[in-house]
Amino acid sequence: MTDTPPEIAELVRTRLMARTGAERFRMGVEMFDAARRMVLASLPAELSDSERKRRLFERLYGQSLPAQAP
Repeated sequence: MTDTPPEIAELVRTRLMARTGAERFRMGVEMFDAARRMVLASLPAELSDSERKRRLFERLYGQSLPAQAP
């Protein structure tokens, strides 16, 4: 479901695809970094580093970190 008119969606897509692959990749990396910072900021400060990493993984990927992971 979307509330974006088709002509606007096409305009956005056209502008995005006009960028180089490197620019699009960098945009994706920057968006992921921003999401990562937001998740980390929302976690309790008293968590250990390993618990913080586990919770970050769970929030970003929607599943538990495998048991054999550090």
